[in-house]
Amino acid sequence: MQRKNMVESQVRPSDVTDRRIMRAMLEIPRERFVPVSLRPIAYMDEDLQLVAAAPGKPCRGLMAPRAFARLVQLAEITGSDVVLDVGCATGYSAAVLARLAETVVAIEEDAEMSEAAAKTLADLAVDSVAVVTGALANGYAAEGPYDAIVLEGAVQDIPAALLDQLKDGGRLVAVRSQGAVARAVIVRRIGAKFDEREAFDIGAPPLPGFEQARAFVL
Repeated sequence: MQRKNMVESQVRPSDVTDRRIMRAMLEIPRERFVPVSLRPIAYMDEDLQLVAAAPGKPCRGLMAPRAFARLVQLAEITGSDVVLDVGCATGYSAAVLARLAETVVAIEEDAEMSEAAAKTLADLAVDSVAVVTGALANGYAAEGPYDAIVLEGAVQDIPAALLDQLKDGGRLVAVRSQGAVARAVIVRRIGAKFDEREAFDIGAPPLPGFEQARAFVL
């Protein structure tokens, strides 16, 4: 019931028209991807903090369902696509993307989260996702190039290393954060060039490793 309410009251009224996304979010048990203590609020329309910030360990979370669905729709994923899911955390995003694409490579830099994602996806028989561990900003060129790349959180900068992993005609979607303003953006590869377009205002938890380099000031 909570899953249906999430789709009907949060996702459907938010300009999400791709029925495949709504069907996937109805099918995937979001509560399986969060700690037991958060399961009662797994379907609320808010970001969920999975790991609190600690020395040497950044805060990590899941995007609110509404924002996640809108970002995924922006990526225009088709059933034949190979998708890179950057910052998959505990694997919920990868499970949804697996319902839309042919293959998903899900990268997570937190080894414990990566292991948990692989286990939960296996338990749910989601067999078209490969979970890998590594620095998020580096992507995973070994399985590229990709038809679509989805960044599962807010970033200040989109590194060239990720853009280079797009196929010609491929799309990268992200939440670009600049101060108090955050907007969803889509970047399309056109040959050797990239076209970036802002789409809509959106909030998302930050992804580590995408901070802009500080300029040297005298």
